[in-house]
Amino acid sequence: MAEYITHLDYLILMFIQEHLRVEWLTKPLVFISHLGNSGLFWIFLCLLLLVFKRTRKMGFCGLAALLIGALITNVALKNMVARVRPYEQFPDILLLLERQKDFSFPSGHACSSFAAACALYWTSEDRSRLIGVLSILLAVLIAWSRLYVGVHFPTDVLCGILIGIFSAWAAGRLIWALQRRRRAVVENSSVKEDDENG
Repeated sequence: MAEYITHLDYLILMFIQEHLRVEWLTKPLVFISHLGNSGLFWIFLCLLLLVFKRTRKMGFCGLAALLIGALITNVALKNMVARVRPYEQFPDILLLLERQKDFSFPSGHACSSFAAACALYWTSEDRSRLIGVLSILLAVLIAWSRLYVGVHFPTDVLCGILIGIFSAWAAGRLIWALQRRRRAVVENSSVKEDDENG
């Protein structure tokens, strides 16, 4: 089964290389791919959102999602699975950027991008919805760019996306639970004050 999946991954990458790579797209997609390096773009974006009260919840949720995704992907799964990069396994896959230092599965770029983007989208309100929508679009482009430049198998990217979505959901649940607990504490303290004053 694993060999079949790897072979299918290889066929998809070769199709992209032979039919979808075009000169005018390469530089923009290499740039977009680098935007996802170490999740730094998403970290800076979330920190910027923390500055403004209207988008503070988005920033907190985005950072929490990035942390959850990094723990699952970079700390755990990459080292457990230890899948080599496509260009290392198949010499006919041409690499369009520098060789990567870590393992291939799952895609950290796809994970961090979808973790942050989904968290931002799900916590955005009407006036900040555009930030969430643009984040989703950028996440899609970053994930696609990892296939285009030849550093990931399709299943690496797909699993990275799914982990990112899960991380955003988990972060949202965490933020919701903390807010609920905070409201309960405030309500309890208000009741105690009323009882003391009554």
